[in-house]
Amino acid sequence: MIERARFAPSPTGPLHIGGVRTALFNYLIAKKSGGKFILRIEDTDSKRTVAGAEDHIKDSLKWLGLNIDEGPIKQSERKVLYKKQVEKLLRRGLAYYAFDTSAELERARKESNGEFKYNHETRRKMINSFTVSEEEARSRIKRNGYVIRMVVPEKETILVNDEIRGSLSFNSREIEDKVIMKSDGMPTYHFANVVDDHDMKITSVVRGEEWLSSLPSHVTLYNYFGWSPPKFYHLPLILKSTGQGKLSKRDAEEQGHPIFAVQWEESKGFKESGYTPEGILNYLALLGWKGKGDDEKYSLNDLVKKFDSKDINKSGARFDIKKAVWINHLHLRDFSSKKILSLCGQANTLLEKNYSSDVCEEIIDLIKERLNTLFDVEKEVLVFVGQPKNYDKEVIEKITRNTIYNVLNFCKLNEELISEPTLLKESLMSFGSEKQISFGNIMKTLRLCMVGSLSGPDLFKIIDIIGPEETLHRIDSLINKI
Repeated sequence: MIERARFAPSPTGPLHIGGVRTALFNYLIAKKSGGKFILRIEDTDSKRTVAGAEDHIKDSLKWLGLNIDEGPIKQSERKVLYKKQVEKLLRRGLAYYAFDTSAELERARKESNGEFKYNHETRRKMINSFTVSEEEARSRIKRNGYVIRMVVPEKETILVNDEIRGSLSFNSREIEDKVIMKSDGMPTYHFANVVDDHDMKITSVVRGEEWLSSLPSHVTLYNYFGWSPPKFYHLPLILKSTGQGKLSKRDAEEQGHPIFAVQWEESKGFKESGYTPEGILNYLALLGWKGKGDDEKYSLNDLVKKFDSKDINKSGARFDIKKAVWINHLHLRDFSSKKILSLCGQANTLLEKNYSSDVCEEIIDLIKERLNTLFDVEKEVLVFVGQPKNYDKEVIEKITRNTIYNVLNFCKLNEELISEPTLLKESLMSFGSEKQISFGNIMKTLRLCMVGSLSGPDLFKIIDIIGPEETLHRIDSLINKI
């Protein structure tokens, strides 16, 4: 079946990484079948709409490469459709006007110790079109002091199906007559999403598990209209790193990692923190889904091919930033050097001042295995564009100043070997045997001289790329400092 799936966020704030995962799973289900991925902005609650939130949603999807086929479709522009459908329910007695004030509803909650539900048992005690005369109802409707609620069947077992959890049953006594049209004439989420999904011919609905308790109300509306419901997938929560509770912005801030795909106000996103769209999508796919094999690395195309909704997990997935960094590393490692350079403007500029484009790419090839985020590129290329600013003092003490001086002095006396790194390496091995200096200490000395510490890419490749003049310059610099 050709699927039509929608991502339907509310513009009430920035797009949380959990929302991104929902968008991704909708995208994968749609594209797996060659179907359509639709963006719908659920903006019926004007009081909660936040300026810039819709743009943040669209910018996030664009950066990630989750290209939409239709939309964005805005619910605020579909008011006529909702009014037409709610009038059908009113005519059939499947919806009713409720005139209770906020104070009256609050009093009912207090009298029931917070357990009040507006349903077939309690609606008879409230103020609505079931309990007031037709004349009074018409009068109240003219004054616009009402909401419209759906009628939930009495004493029925409502059967629903979730593609992840299977068949579920709900007792209608536990389900509220939800408000489907607010006093401002705008629909609530519960009504608008059902009407829209039918109107847009949505075949699969993927959303967070927090909406699972609303499913019987939605299925009841589908039944009232005589519509076939789509398939429902309620994704497990993304949990804190401890595994306890839902991941929040505060948790992310405390652990020092982003929570948004792209920047929101002062909060940097994964984009601004040096992550790649490929790495983030890959990691999010693994939060709640696992492929058939042992693969960890997937491109978006790989995910489309290998994703199977039957493999979505029921249990919550713990967010592990170390795993996210590792997955990002796997993608950076396999990027072409040209692509990495294109993503790192400052590092590219540094290299281009000193080297040809071919050498720039060779340098990136050398450092790929050391990259976790794009920010690491600039740090790693510094060894090729200038001598170390500092030297690890602990390394100097362990090797001893005398050994360092002897090794570097040998290199200076045999500077013609520096232009032939392979010969230099062989000569240093002979020198070490003669002077009883371990080859390990010789290599540590040269790496300290070239890099300033004991980390870095292939030592003799560094010497080959920076050339004899710069190598000798760095040798002199360290000699002068010991």
